[in-house]
Amino acid sequence: KVWDAVDTGCCLNTYCCHSCAVRAARWSSCGRRILSGGFDSMLHLTDVETGKQIFSSKNEFRISALKFHPTESNILICGGFSPEVKAWDIRTSKVLRVYKAAVQQTLDILFLPEGREFLTSTDAVSRDSADRTIIAWDFQSAAKISNQIFHERYTCPSLTLHPKESVFVAQTNGNYMALFSAQRPYRINKKKRYEGHKVEGFAVGCEFSPDGTLLLTGSSDGKVFFYNYHTARIIRTLSAHKEACVSAIFHPVLPSLLATCDWTGEIKIWQ
Repeated sequence: KVWDAVDTGCCLNTYCCHSCAVRAARWSSCGRRILSGGFDSMLHLTDVETGKQIFSSKNEFRISALKFHPTESNILICGGFSPEVKAWDIRTSKVLRVYKAAVQQTLDILFLPEGREFLTSTDAVSRDSADRTIIAWDFQSAAKISNQIFHERYTCPSLTLHPKESVFVAQTNGNYMALFSAQRPYRINKKKRYEGHKVEGFAVGCEFSPDGTLLLTGSSDGKVFFYNYHTARIIRTLSAHKEACVSAIFHPVLPSLLATCDWTGEIKIWQ
């Protein structure tokens, strides 16, 4: 569904191209297309105006994470219920590269600046260390750069990159967000930990404000937490939903607008 979020709040259009649950949807950089993937293992790139599929392809696994390459708009990466992550070229409808790891599921994908490297968070947690919880990949060669980035025994359902500094944040199922360097060897910042919200097994998303001063996250108790990025202190909380708030995101152009959604499918726009 595409909504008029600013003025009327009405649903403008509904696109019925999937036969099972849609797990991930992304706007193209031009804003005229939507990339979607889900549990029917299909990838679709839909023209927003006409509703026609520009690109459709059958994947070999159920999709749970999608990302466009930050500088090459015709390339996308998808991951899901598989040990593989795939890079696709929309122009040829073919797989460019396959990234393999000994995991069962990819939870999230994050490109680092310039797109030469990217991170995947996975469900792989061993008893004594978090081997392969976050994996860094070389995009061109498909080689693993590092799989020893996060050593706590928690999975990380969401990753987000700071808009101005070379750092990224991982949401963890330990009910806190961890801060890492976005440059090799991707060291964790042990002095900063953003805690106070609850994750409790939900795929709770996190995001920086456009100016990078705030870190935003949902919470399994339905609240939204605003953290000061520099001090890691909670600035304020918003009682947004009755059910688990799984995503909270700033408007890319109007930073005073905020969208939140909960586990039951309710979406709210906040001023």
